[in-house]
Amino acid sequence: MSSEFDYVVVGAGSAGCILANRLTESGKNTVCLLEAGPPDWNPFIHIPAGFIKTLYNPKINWMYEAEPTYWTADRIIDVPRGKTLGGSSSINGHIYNRGQRLDYDTWSQRGNRGWGYADILPYFKKCEQRIGAGDDTFRGREGKLQVTDLNYKHPLCEAFMEGAGELGIPRNQDYNGALQEGISYVQRTTYRRRRVSTARAFLNPAKKRSNLKVVTNAFVTRILLNNKTAHGVEFSKGGQGGELSKVSAKKEVILSGGTINSPQLLQLSGIGEGALLRSLGIEIVHELAGVGENLRDHYAPRFCARVKGIETINEQSKGVKLFGEIAKYFIGGKSILNLSPSMVYGFWHSDPVVKNNDIQFVFAPASYKLGKHGLLADHPGFTVAAWQHRPDSKGWVRLRSADPFEKPIIQPNYLYEESDRAVTIKAMKLARSLMHTKSMRPYFDGEEYPGSEIESDDELLDAARHWGSTTYHVMGTCRMGPDSDPMAVVDDNLRVKGIANLRVIDASIMPTMLSANLNAGAMMIGEKGADLVLGNPAPEPIIAADDSKL
Repeated sequence: MSSEFDYVVVGAGSAGCILANRLTESGKNTVCLLEAGPPDWNPFIHIPAGFIKTLYNPKINWMYEAEPTYWTADRIIDVPRGKTLGGSSSINGHIYNRGQRLDYDTWSQRGNRGWGYADILPYFKKCEQRIGAGDDTFRGREGKLQVTDLNYKHPLCEAFMEGAGELGIPRNQDYNGALQEGISYVQRTTYRRRRVSTARAFLNPAKKRSNLKVVTNAFVTRILLNNKTAHGVEFSKGGQGGELSKVSAKKEVILSGGTINSPQLLQLSGIGEGALLRSLGIEIVHELAGVGENLRDHYAPRFCARVKGIETINEQSKGVKLFGEIAKYFIGGKSILNLSPSMVYGFWHSDPVVKNNDIQFVFAPASYKLGKHGLLADHPGFTVAAWQHRPDSKGWVRLRSADPFEKPIIQPNYLYEESDRAVTIKAMKLARSLMHTKSMRPYFDGEEYPGSEIESDDELLDAARHWGSTTYHVMGTCRMGPDSDPMAVVDDNLRVKGIANLRVIDASIMPTMLSANLNAGAMMIGEKGADLVLGNPAPEPIIAADDSKL
């Protein structure tokens, strides 16, 4: 393989695959895309319900873990991240959720030029091929990423949405349109019974180009720097113990390793907080205090209930019935194998004075064994989860040692801030109210956990400590910001501050949390990031009516 390219992209995930496609489209640039994991050949990647299997497969999942704290009852919480072509877009719950305009306008208001909602909406549209209803002011029809509606309707889902209406929560046909608030069936990155990862949508069509080289099982160990200028990377073929190789970038090195791996690689390369690097014996190339800081995630308490009078996914996923579902899937019928972890999405507010919804809740006609997310219960059940959209609690990703193969310290600091605890309690009360509506009454057979005896705010918070978990939405560890922000790692062109020819383009650059799952936002960052790298003019902003003000 050639050892020199115009661009070297580290990480073939949600943003990296898009970059590989866009940077090679014209034929003028050569790109080397390095991925630490294997090709995306595992069949569970492509079967939508196979996400449950990918959560525990170390061959395609980094299998990271968060450090325990008091507010998580000293539990170790899994932090899954994709380690294969497509990255986390190959192992996630394939939900497409952009967030609300406030999220991006906040980025702009913090001094990040070109990142307001009107500025980034064209990139969402460019990426997307929306198959289904939606206002074309907001939705794209000609992109590479198919976004479809859930075609599996369950009576419990309908009852749940009817019950939400009893509480004043309206139906919303398109939460990725003018207004996020309300309740609806989920929108998904699946098409014709298969997951649409960024590898499938963007990388596969580009692989035939002679100016793109994709290298899998390439574990990048450090960025090659000379006088604070990036000129390539070093990687181990096959991971730990593999042969070390180097690849050079004539123009730029681009990190798209994601929220955990991008700051880890910067720190390994001598870019980060000085005291940390010195304590590990790493030579400081450039002191940048914000590397690895500002980590945030959505923390979700879950309510599970027993069900009567109707069959749920719990029963359909076992024994003879499961074989029937498998058969229906492979002959093209409606099957539980084509489902996402949640089937209904809702967005609401913790208090009437809150202008923009700050709570997300989800529903599935399935329930899990206590403390074992991913292992379905043996009896009919349903689950309601709810969480705070925009947490104030911040954590970090920091090297554990100078060994690139040792997993870093991941500390999200869930519920550390009192404001987060207050909204979480309100989210839990909303979830419980949704379980007890008149529409749900014919099917409700008792709250399994936390349990109906848990009533006070203190009891609910203690339940959140013991049974809450991640929603897999980590972000922010290389945050974007102006020079006035001492903790910013990249500028609004996604260039690493103080280092030439080095950018970070992935979810780690998000300055604040989205009111959403993060895959859609990460893909938008990939699209906009490609234009920034190529020096393309920004598309005309889309100034659309804000339904939240109507």
